[in-house]
Amino acid sequence: MPVPWLTVLQSVPWSDVIKNAPKVAEGARKLWNSVGKKPQPDTVLEATLPAAASPAQAIGALESRVHGLETAITDLHAQMLASSELIKALADQNAQLIKRIESNRVRWLWLAAAVALVGAVAMAALGWLWLGRPAHV
Repeated sequence: MPVPWLTVLQSVPWSDVIKNAPKVAEGARKLWNSVGKKPQPDTVLEATLPAAASPAQAIGALESRVHGLETAITDLHAQMLASSELIKALADQNAQLIKRIESNRVRWLWLAAAVALVGAVAMAALGWLWLGRPAHV
């Protein structure tokens, strides 16, 4: 027995979804702002050594590259944490939705069993009334 989509949509805990939506949206906005404002990786690592660089210049260029890489790694770590928090919030919402849908499925099964039982009792009562009725002369 397929469940109509309207019934499924009515079973969603929309109050919880709406309550958590600002948190999820804010987390997504923070993540997007942190990722969108960062320069492309090519521009971060453009420090190239001149052809005739002295050892001191080469060491200075390498140190600046290392510093740039450390900064990029720190930014990536912060983005990863923000992404993880957003994914956790979405997973929690998904788990709540699945739990609610499963409880509704169990209710539907109990309701179907109750309806079948009531139908069987009604058919038995009708049969008993029909067969048990005295004939009129």
